[in-house]
Amino acid sequence: MDNPVSDRQNQTSKQAAYNGYTMKDVKSADRGGSMKSKESQPQVALDRRHFLKSAFQAGALVAAAPQVVAGAVLGRDGGVAPSERIVLGGIGIGGRGTYVLGCFMQEPDVHFVAICDVKAERRDAIKAKADGKYGNRDCAQYRDLRELLARPDIDAVLIATGPNWHTTASILAVTAGKDVYCEKPCTKNIAQSLALAQAVHRTGRVFQAGTQRRSLPNFAFAADLAQRGKLGRLQTLYAHPWGLATSMSGWAEPETLPPREKLDWDLYLGPAAWRPYNKTFMRGGEFEKGGGLVGGGCLEWGSHCVDLCQWAASADHTAPVEYEPQGDELHARYANGVKLVLRDNGWIGLGSCPVRYEGDTGWVETGDDGDLVASTPTLLAGKRTKISGYPADFHVRNFLDCVKSRGQTRANADIACQSHIVCHAANIALFLNRKVKFDPVKNEFIGDEEANRLRSEALREPWHL
Repeated sequence: MDNPVSDRQNQTSKQAAYNGYTMKDVKSADRGGSMKSKESQPQVALDRRHFLKSAFQAGALVAAAPQVVAGAVLGRDGGVAPSERIVLGGIGIGGRGTYVLGCFMQEPDVHFVAICDVKAERRDAIKAKADGKYGNRDCAQYRDLRELLARPDIDAVLIATGPNWHTTASILAVTAGKDVYCEKPCTKNIAQSLALAQAVHRTGRVFQAGTQRRSLPNFAFAADLAQRGKLGRLQTLYAHPWGLATSMSGWAEPETLPPREKLDWDLYLGPAAWRPYNKTFMRGGEFEKGGGLVGGGCLEWGSHCVDLCQWAASADHTAPVEYEPQGDELHARYANGVKLVLRDNGWIGLGSCPVRYEGDTGWVETGDDGDLVASTPTLLAGKRTKISGYPADFHVRNFLDCVKSRGQTRANADIACQSHIVCHAANIALFLNRKVKFDPVKNEFIGDEEANRLRSEALREPWHL
């Protein structure tokens, strides 16, 4: 297959970022807790209190991402003119989706008009949320996403279904002429990654993966240090994916299926293989335990932390060429010799999703608690920066601005699908429990039929890529 992911070189590292947002109160949402370090005591840790002031009010922090801040055209009443509103629909809005939808609905140029979900209680809850905000009863409800996507008035969709639906729903949406914000992981395997990138290229739609750390300045600052050679020659990238286990097994005993008016089980499964109903499969990652190669933390969290390492290595157009399990770690190597290490433990207390970038003259670490830790004070250049949690509103705003400008988002399809391919290749090495060699141009394993069979899986009829 052609490789659309490598068609567009990394555009983000040469453009200014993050100067022009109106800052909102951001509450901490740290899920990771603290972690003990195997490393020596860091020499420098940035102050915890002044991130927002220095990172956003002092101007451009780093050259890291497209800067597209569209000026909304206001009506005389102070509201956004109808011509400037982005009409939004939601597909599969559960816990995480409800949070991200809230980030969308707080933006004055967004009008949310329709919810699609296979669970009636979720449809009702989101409709109540929307109707309450707009003071009407206009939010439409759908059980089948194809009906929502057929509406010509909808400009964009938020896709927050289970991972079994992400690729298929995204391709259906862009084919229907909708711009897409899709939660991660966006794909389940290498073939889906290529198909999604191809569909976005073919249709010319705007796509944003829900890897919101691409829009957080502490991660951008750390990536910029690596990209601009401030750490010397880049040596090793460390990512913490919170678990590297993979599986092809797991099942649950059949239970009584709720009435279809409450839950459409067939549509819930969608393109995934058929299995009898069990409420266990309605809980997040438990669904994937019913069959197929399970991504585990390598995909669920790797779609964030591996993506950040790809960014730091200026590798948004490529992937490592070797992957090898080593104890509780996965070691990968890029063609230029840079190493990528996926590690289950051994980190300082940086919150969830910590990353570390090492060069031959220095290193830097950061995570969701917002602290930047560096080997020497000169790397920090007097910056006093800190943010708590991992807000999605910056990332949502970037998507909305690009919907208007038709520019590239910070986590566009090329970037996201390339990072996902790295996670999938790592997962295959972990599952096979051996070293594999990968061709990042052809997106196939070299001389390895067993590994290549795991690049794709069949979809249940009538769904296809």
